[in-house]
Amino acid sequence: MKDKKVKFFYLPLNRKVLLCLILSVILVSYGVMEFDNPSSEQAVFSQQPKAYYRGPTEKQEVALGINVAWGTEYIPQLLDVLEKKDVQATFFLVGNWVEKFPDLTANIKEAGHILGNHGYRHRHPKQLSKEELIELIKKNEELIRKEANYKTKLFAPPYGEVDSRVVKIADEIGYKTIMWTVDTIDWQRPDPEVINKRVSSKVVNGAIILMHPTKPTVKALPQMIDELKNSGYQIIPIPELLAAK
Repeated sequence: MKDKKVKFFYLPLNRKVLLCLILSVILVSYGVMEFDNPSSEQAVFSQQPKAYYRGPTEKQEVALGINVAWGTEYIPQLLDVLEKKDVQATFFLVGNWVEKFPDLTANIKEAGHILGNHGYRHRHPKQLSKEELIELIKKNEELIRKEANYKTKLFAPPYGEVDSRVVKIADEIGYKTIMWTVDTIDWQRPDPEVINKRVSSKVVNGAIILMHPTKPTVKALPQMIDELKNSGYQIIPIPELLAAK
């Protein structure tokens, strides 16, 4: 090996350059072939399911996602505002809420909104085994199907807790995992003006706006919708927003 290194050192300059060029071409060609090969690691990685924090950015479209895990007082008021403003939202329902309020679950669907799956209980997805996570989703799926004759396809993880494993398991049973672009943090019940400022300062094309059924949300929602529309945004359901994905 030492002799070979010495021989290379004493090669004429033009031969050294030629050998280096040949070696470079071989390495580049190999890299290109690996990248273009559908069975390469790059291609496999690109096919992995992902969580959706935002829709496509080409159009001025946004979506409202409303997580429902407690109470009923403000749901009818939210539905009333959405009807008056001619807006469809996506309601992510927790299963034990559905059990307590089956009529209201059906009312949300009958009002023309999309029903999403927020798990049977508000548990930490990362702490669950694969079997437990599947049960968390499927048990709620069956409840919503029973009470509203609706098959859920979107999963919003409780606590917004997500990783690649959670996304993969949800994908295996036919669910897209939905997160958010703009968090109103309305569960802290701030002033309606604060909620609207959070939305107006962070909204972008394809944004998913996260809300909950609270009193300040009800008060903020009419102005929020008006400001979004006046800014040129079309408010559409999450499945429609993601259709181009």
